[in-house]
Amino acid sequence: MDFLNAIVALSNFVLVPAIAYGSQLALGALGVTLIYGILRFSNFAHGDTMAFGAMITILVTWWMQSAGINLGPLPTALLALPFGILGCVAMLLLTDRLIYRFYREQKAKPVILVIVSMGVMFIMNGIVRFIIGPNDQRFADGERFLISAREFKAMTGLSEGLAIRTSSVITVVVAVIAVALLFWFLNRTRTGKSMRAYSDNEDLALLSGINPERVVMVTWLIVAALATVAGVLYGLDKSFKPFTYFQLLLPIFASAIVGGLGNPLGAITGGFVIAFSEVTITYAWKKVANYVLPESIAPDGLAQLLSTDYKFAVSFVILLIVLLFKPTGLFKGKAV
Repeated sequence: MDFLNAIVALSNFVLVPAIAYGSQLALGALGVTLIYGILRFSNFAHGDTMAFGAMITILVTWWMQSAGINLGPLPTALLALPFGILGCVAMLLLTDRLIYRFYREQKAKPVILVIVSMGVMFIMNGIVRFIIGPNDQRFADGERFLISAREFKAMTGLSEGLAIRTSSVITVVVAVIAVALLFWFLNRTRTGKSMRAYSDNEDLALLSGINPERVVMVTWLIVAALATVAGVLYGLDKSFKPFTYFQLLLPIFASAIVGGLGNPLGAITGGFVIAFSEVTITYAWKKVANYVLPESIAPDGLAQLLSTDYKFAVSFVILLIVLLFKPTGLFKGKAV
C-alpha cells in the first residue's frame, strides 16, 4: 500500500506537472527551431511572442466571459484561441515586413538578426505590459479538476490523493494535436516540402522555383500558431504574467538546443528532458521517501536537491553540458 501511495505522490507532484510543462516547452521550442532552421537565426523575441498571442486570447476570453459565452466545463480560452493566433500572425507578419525583411535583403549575418530580435523582444514586452499590465492575470474558468484528490482517495482507498487538473490534460491533448498537424504539414503538403527544401539548401531551392517570401510567410504563420498555443496553455496551467514569458526563453532555448537546434523532433524531446530535469531536481522528495524507505533511514528534511527558485538554473546547467559535450544536440541539429 505504501508503494502505491509513493507512486501516486510521484505522479501528483512530478510526472503529471512535468508532462504538462514539457508539452508547453516542446511547443515553444518548435517555434524557435523552425525559425532557426528556415530563417537562419535564433529568435530571442519568441518568449514575448508567446506572451503577445496569449494576451490577445485573454482579452477575447474576458469579452466572451462578460457576454456569457463559454464552453461549460472547458476553459473559454479555447474558444478565444483562434483570435489570439490571428492577432499574433498579424503582429509577426508586420514585424517581418517592417524589420526582418530589410536585414534578409541585405544578407545580414545571423548575429545581426539575433541582436535585432532582442530589440523586437523589448518592444513586444513593453506593448504587452502596457496593454494588459505587469501583474498576474487570471482567465481560466470551467472545471478546475478532471479528478480531485478527495475523489481519488474515495475511489481507491489510498491515503495519498491524485489531483489531475483540466488544464494539464488539455495541454497534453492540444500539444499532441498541434505536433501531429505540424509533422503532417511538413512531410505531406507541397508547401511543407518546399520549406524543408529551403531549409536544407537555400540556393538549390531557389533554382527549383521555390518562392522564398512565401516560405518565410508560412514559417511566421506556423510560428505564430505554435507560440500562441504554447503561451495560452502555459497561462491556463500556471498564470499569465508578461515577465514570466521573458524568463521562459531560457528553458525554451535549452529545449531546442538540447534536442538539436533546427530539428523539430529534437525540440519535442528537449522540451521533455528540460521539464523532467527541472521538476525532478526542485521537488522535495520527503513524502515519497517516507513511503518507500524504512523509518530509520527516512529523511527528516525536505530531501530537496535545489529550491524551486533555482528552476531556471537547471536549464542553464543542462544547456552548458550539452554545448560542451554534444554541441549538435541529442539529434543532429539543423534539419527540418
